[in-house]
Amino acid sequence: MTDTDFASIRDQVYASAGIVLGDHKREMVYSRLSRRLRLLKLDNFHAYLDYLEQNKTTEFSHFINAITTNLTSFFREKHHFEFLEQTVIPELLKKNSVDKRVRIWSAGCSTGEEPYSISMTITDKLVKPGWDVKVLATDLDSNVLAKASSGVYSDSNVGNLDLKIKSRCFVRNTKGDSYKIKPHFQSVIRFKRLNLLEKWPMKGQFDVIFCRNVVIYFDQETKEQLFNRYAQLLKPGGYLFLGHSESMNRGMSAFEPLGQTIYRRRG
Repeated sequence: MTDTDFASIRDQVYASAGIVLGDHKREMVYSRLSRRLRLLKLDNFHAYLDYLEQNKTTEFSHFINAITTNLTSFFREKHHFEFLEQTVIPELLKKNSVDKRVRIWSAGCSTGEEPYSISMTITDKLVKPGWDVKVLATDLDSNVLAKASSGVYSDSNVGNLDLKIKSRCFVRNTKGDSYKIKPHFQSVIRFKRLNLLEKWPMKGQFDVIFCRNVVIYFDQETKEQLFNRYAQLLKPGGYLFLGHSESMNRGMSAFEPLGQTIYRRRG
């Protein structure tokens, strides 16, 4: 992979997904895209970039899927789910008692552990007769969305969960080598592919948005654009959760920081 090859890859990833690939990511890019070269029987990255240019419709999603990072776990950053249970749910039960409608968005849902953790937290308390509760789960990577939609996880994925949660929320595979999310917790989630930098099809406002460990890959300008778009889609008083290593510029007047990477929409 020449410097020119890497520059072309870097520019295309940024233009399409807003992800910034610094020079320190070069080995990672090489490793991940090498799998595509081997699969396509191409000798070098210049040949792959030519192939990508000529077959954008079929190859570009594979290209982006190979680059995007998907590291997640159930109830990652546990304090967010404690806040959701102890603060957000009681508020929603009061604020939304008339229309009985709740919308939560997991933006960058990866293999599904985050939206399922949300569902496990809210379902027994919010999903009741007469209430319309939905969790939208989106990601750029179609491969991880397919895994998320299946709701099937290995022992290593579920191993650290409390036994009560396993019993309440999962069904053990008959072979004993995997777990499946129970339909009760799966039914409130809708999985969709979405590029956060493109036009969003959603029209109604959300009560809560989780966008954790996503903006860490964006430059400052892209982050601010994204936060402004989130502000437009959040109800006044709605909540935005970011990842533990992410933060919002103090100039973002639309949001009030509550600590622990939790923000509330002003108004």
